[in-house]
Amino acid sequence: MGCSVGCRTRLNFGKALSKVSVCFTMVAIFTYFFYCLTGLCDSAPRQMFDHHNVNRDYDVSDRRYDNLRPPARLYPHHPGAPTHWNRTDTSTGAALHGADEQVATLQWVEGGLLPQEIPESTKENLAANGIPMSNTFESKKFPQAIIIGVKKGGTRALLEFLRIHPDVRAVGAEPHFFDRFYEKGLEWYRNLMPRTLEGQITMEKTPSYFVTKEAPRRLCTMNCRSKLIVVVRDPVTRAVSDYTQTLSKQPGLPSFQSLALKNTSTGLVDTSWSAVRIGLYAKHLENWLQHFPLSHFLFVSGERLVSDPAGEIGRVQDFLGLKRVVSDKHFYFNQTKGFPCLKKPEGSSRPRCLGKSKGRPHPQISPEVLQRLRDFYRPFNLRFYRMTGQDFGWD
Repeated sequence: MGCSVGCRTRLNFGKALSKVSVCFTMVAIFTYFFYCLTGLCDSAPRQMFDHHNVNRDYDVSDRRYDNLRPPARLYPHHPGAPTHWNRTDTSTGAALHGADEQVATLQWVEGGLLPQEIPESTKENLAANGIPMSNTFESKKFPQAIIIGVKKGGTRALLEFLRIHPDVRAVGAEPHFFDRFYEKGLEWYRNLMPRTLEGQITMEKTPSYFVTKEAPRRLCTMNCRSKLIVVVRDPVTRAVSDYTQTLSKQPGLPSFQSLALKNTSTGLVDTSWSAVRIGLYAKHLENWLQHFPLSHFLFVSGERLVSDPAGEIGRVQDFLGLKRVVSDKHFYFNQTKGFPCLKKPEGSSRPRCLGKSKGRPHPQISPEVLQRLRDFYRPFNLRFYRMTGQDFGWD
């Protein structure tokens, strides 16, 4: 009897121990799978970058992740990253409107702000490698290159031709920041810019900058290393074109002769009229050279932009450090308008020409008045040729 009871006791204890072992094993397995699924076990993939701590170390020797790393400028303390700084000046009036009105507190980070948007291809790469899509690669930057002049010189044509290039992003409308809206501040200006990827150039064009006295100082306050493009044209032809544009908006405008000459009998040219004053290229350039070296300028011939658009665009691409993508194959000459147009883009039903406001027929101007203007501009043109090292052949 005693032996029978002892045997049953040992048997019951063994069954209980077996059940406990099974339960413990199941709990262990469940816990293991739970940890793996939540990414906490050692075998699960880990985040390569921490969204809240961009200075977190990572293995720079692992080349598999080269295409997934954010730009170095997101890591201000990482070796090789560019120096970032903030510049604030609220006491000395670094950015003034007119003579004494402080208009802006200058705060920026070199190379632009942190990116805002992730390209689709990068999203796929990140998702495939288990990396969170919190790192971004696009941003709005201040323009690195600006077409600053001149009105009726061919600036719109130049910008449209350049926008074919995949590495150029430009504002369509003229911002007029450095001449009309400077009091709105640099942040307002930056927000007008299109988003760009690393390696792309942000551009804008406002032809009136070239003739605005305050524009060079203001632009240099933002970035004294900006590349500046000036499209120039025979100042006599440019003045007539300027007058033609104004006449289309104001049909009651006085004659070209009465506006261009102070006195028709003496033939004295009226330089207070903007259509005449804009053509004094040498005087305007002097103002700009007080803030920017000549090497920062590219002077584009408005005449050659019509006769040889690919050649002039090639010079611009070289100046901007771009590969020569825009070439002869992109242009054809429109006989009706009298200037080149862009060939039909892929997927479009028609070629791209500038709007109806471009290529207007000019009114008839007295040859004597035109000759008087040519005589007036000649010394200014020759001076401009010497300053730029280019002979534009207007005389």
